[in-house]
Amino acid sequence: MSRYTASELEPKWQKAWEEAGVFTATRDDSKEKYYVLEMFPYPSGKLHMGHVRNYTMGDVISRYKMSCGFSVLHPMGFDAFGMPAENAAMAIGGHPKTWTYENIDTMVEQMKPLGLSLDWSRMFATCDVEYYGQQQALFLDFLEKGLVYRKNAIVNWDPVDMTVLANEQVENGCGWRSGAPVERRELTQWFFKISDYSDELLTALDGLENWPAKVRLMQENWIGKSRGLQFSFERVDGEEPITVYTTRPDTLNGASFVGISPDHPISKELEADNPEVAAILAEMRKGGTTEEAIETAEKLGYDTGIKAKHPLTGAELPVWIANFILMDYGTGAIFACPAHDQRDLDFCRKYDLPVIDTFFALDNETPVENEAFVPMKSEKVKWVNHFAGLDEATGEDAINVTIDLAEKDGWGEGVTKFRLRDWGLSRQRYWGCPIPVVHCDSCGVVPEKKENLPIELPFDVSFDQPGNPLDRHPTWRDCACPSCGAPAKRETDTMDTFVDSSWYFARFTAPDAETPTDMAEAEYWMNVDQYIGGIEHAILHLLYSRFFARAMQICGHLPDKAIEPFDALFTQGMVTHEIYENTTRKTPEGRTLYHYPEEVEKRDGNTYVKGTDEQLKVTPSAKMSKSKNNVVDPIEIINSYGADTARWFVLSDSPPERDVEWTASGAEAAAKHLNRVWNLCDRIGEMDKDAAGQGDEDLLREVHKAIRDVTLGVESFGFNAAIAKLYGFTNTIQKCKASYKAQREAIMTLAQLMAPMTPHLAEDIWAHQGGEGLVINAPWPKADESLLVESAVTMPIQINGKRRAEISVPVDMAKEEIEKLALAHDAVVKALDGGAPKKLIVVPGRIINVVV
Repeated sequence: MSRYTASELEPKWQKAWEEAGVFTATRDDSKEKYYVLEMFPYPSGKLHMGHVRNYTMGDVISRYKMSCGFSVLHPMGFDAFGMPAENAAMAIGGHPKTWTYENIDTMVEQMKPLGLSLDWSRMFATCDVEYYGQQQALFLDFLEKGLVYRKNAIVNWDPVDMTVLANEQVENGCGWRSGAPVERRELTQWFFKISDYSDELLTALDGLENWPAKVRLMQENWIGKSRGLQFSFERVDGEEPITVYTTRPDTLNGASFVGISPDHPISKELEADNPEVAAILAEMRKGGTTEEAIETAEKLGYDTGIKAKHPLTGAELPVWIANFILMDYGTGAIFACPAHDQRDLDFCRKYDLPVIDTFFALDNETPVENEAFVPMKSEKVKWVNHFAGLDEATGEDAINVTIDLAEKDGWGEGVTKFRLRDWGLSRQRYWGCPIPVVHCDSCGVVPEKKENLPIELPFDVSFDQPGNPLDRHPTWRDCACPSCGAPAKRETDTMDTFVDSSWYFARFTAPDAETPTDMAEAEYWMNVDQYIGGIEHAILHLLYSRFFARAMQICGHLPDKAIEPFDALFTQGMVTHEIYENTTRKTPEGRTLYHYPEEVEKRDGNTYVKGTDEQLKVTPSAKMSKSKNNVVDPIEIINSYGADTARWFVLSDSPPERDVEWTASGAEAAAKHLNRVWNLCDRIGEMDKDAAGQGDEDLLREVHKAIRDVTLGVESFGFNAAIAKLYGFTNTIQKCKASYKAQREAIMTLAQLMAPMTPHLAEDIWAHQGGEGLVINAPWPKADESLLVESAVTMPIQINGKRRAEISVPVDMAKEEIEKLALAHDAVVKALDGGAPKKLIVVPGRIINVVV
């Protein structure tokens, strides 16, 4: 008996695929296309099993669609710009470009042994000059169409990395890389006009039926459409009124003060003339602009001494500057209703300001103390002296009544606003796409000419001091104005890396085009039929990509149909692994010591460092993290068991949308099963070709059931369910006594059905059984519906609620006949002991219940 040796056979079949060019995507107008794409990785230097799971899912779909006759595009690239490369360069004294490309080489070297059906000829990294040069061309087109602009804005500033951070890069008020407390600063920044598309981006979510509902909800909440009231508080001193926007105008009776942002024009006016106020505002501006940062930061305020008139009562309210009010939402000014907003309440308790209850619960009129009463808008409450005469009503009703009243009386206007702000793309760092504009003293901000693109990053930069090296590089920075030719300076900010990943899906359709896209290729390949990636990218990456698709369509780089670029989205779960923490020893630097999985062993129910009595603390089912050393190296798994084992395990152990726990025992079990399949193939190959068998027709029915069930599993992303059917089908073949011809057909069908999951093993079985060509090129088998019609059904017999027997009956047998057979069964006769049943319930085709 021969043996399946993955280390020998997997490279053999990978070479065969490469030589046959089976994964090279080719535009063929006579064939239907299918574009499958996984969110491309950051080149951190090493794959882990989470990557393997993600790419294997896409590979299953890609291989299946190829077998179904589609022209398939399945590319790979790298999201390669960003701060990690600069930090690595500063830490090791190298260059971000060198570090990045070395990591890309390493990761490609790790990916290829997995046998992924990738068109490597289309691979690119976003730091390739050819890619970011076309990104600069897109920027200029967007600028021409008014989709990008420049303005002063309040930003999250990392004082150590000396760059702007996006909100999601601020963690617990600190920079995600440096750990330094983030500050609010006002800088001149470039912005994409994504807010102009707020309503369109929101409305279009309804059409994304093949996206997870939770992702659509997350995007809906981020866009944040709300209807509120905009009105002004007249100032007692007669100066310009203070305009506010509120989504809860119904609580206006509970106003205790008017609050303004530290960056409001009134605040700036006060600090310009008062050093004390300037110092207070500088303190307030520390901390990020994220909701989390604002929520958790200590509330800081300053009484301006200004008074404002309540629009309904005429009462004079104090105007306070408060650090939790942002300038970039609404008008940068609010009225505070502390009884029904926790931030307002915390602020009022700290500064001893009044708290006025506007409404109570229907069954509880206890005044608010230290916890604001914030019911759902749809909940009915009891109102206190409501200016429109409301007694018991929901917040929604009260909001509508208030807006109607304000518009009728002329002191306010109902306004629909969106939470979505314009996308700030400026980053003060080197390793990013240069923004292709020039600053000229005479001409102002001048777009670079397209014939001068790409504006390449200089290689000779130094990271020996904080800040952007481009600011300190005169030969790159200093240039001639493209308009007048006078001395000018390049823009030294580079683009946010979200820009790089917002259009790569389009570039893959024509990666060598001399324009951002080739319209003919984009018309054929777009849209992405199946996009696969982590839920952590559910908001910004997807939202920005949706905006970019619209902007590219406006600029003539994508067809109309690509305005929503991803037809279907699947968000996969993580691969987890135990964390092994040493509680007795530390690292030489004094940090917590974590051990890699290969450094530990299990003994007597406990976990130890290998070869020692050093017991470890185990944290189960944790996300794989390099910092915790609980990563499993795919290359080690491939070397030990083969790529197909790794693929089979990550697909079989859990539904793909859920996390899967990697265990050594699970990998071993997967390897044993694949060897069992090969041995089954080998046994069938040794059978007497002419010997008669038993049950050929039954085996044929099982073949077509397997085709139906596995096909449904693959098409619905139920890979674990499909694999469960393959386990069962393997058992059926192993136990059957059918003829060689019937078993050969069964094992070849099994190879085809396993090919998307375990392609190397499937190719070897196909070849061993004399299949024509490569199994990847064989048409996907189709189930014969006539063989799926059951002539008989097995019905369990329950006696007093416990299963005691079963009978096989024709599927069309009458209920009365089934009752007769059941009552004649030995188990039922014995249970009745000569008596009659209290109850006999027959559900045709399902179950028989006998109550004795």
